[in-house]
Amino acid sequence: MSAAWVLGLTGGIGSGKSAAAEHFIALGVHTVDADHAARWVVEPDRPALAQIAEHFGVEVLQANGQLDRTALRGRIFQDPHERRWLEALLHPLIRQEIISNLAKAESAYAILVSPLLVESGQHLLTQRVLVIDTPEQLQLERTMQRDNADAQQVQAILKAQASRTERLRYAADVLLNDRDINWLQAEVERLHHFYLTLSTGQA
Repeated sequence: MSAAWVLGLTGGIGSGKSAAAEHFIALGVHTVDADHAARWVVEPDRPALAQIAEHFGVEVLQANGQLDRTALRGRIFQDPHERRWLEALLHPLIRQEIISNLAKAESAYAILVSPLLVESGQHLLTQRVLVIDTPEQLQLERTMQRDNADAQQVQAILKAQASRTERLRYAADVLLNDRDINWLQAEVERLHHFYLTLSTGQA
């Protein structure tokens, strides 16, 4: 049985998106992570990696045949044409990977977790969007602590992501995560029970 509908789960860096996703998984909800899908499509036995190596040269591969992400990042950020070439190759493959993994769901609904749900257009694969929202100052503090990063680095990441306002425009549900983990988990459980009552993702 495939899931009846798909919930998109997103939030900015340091919002608690991953912690929320982990609790949904603990409650038995089939979850697909877009970041994992992006890594799967460039595994050594996948055709995309051969195309990347052919296009950019073997210097974007590590000695063990894995993709050297740092080397590739250096190439694509210097040249917008190269970045677009890579996106044109990978985005349809990532989308296909996400769709085939969502189709394996046996829970009443499935979740697509994606930090770039709105920016990438992946929200079109979902019937409902849940945004984990956090005040920007708290995002900064959490991310600096978690990643041992300075404020400037975190600010740069925040600027590259969709703004809170932009994300919230797509939200059917908003979980304001400005308390502790117990509060977050209780809110996830409340939403989960509500989602079990929906057959199409529409209330």
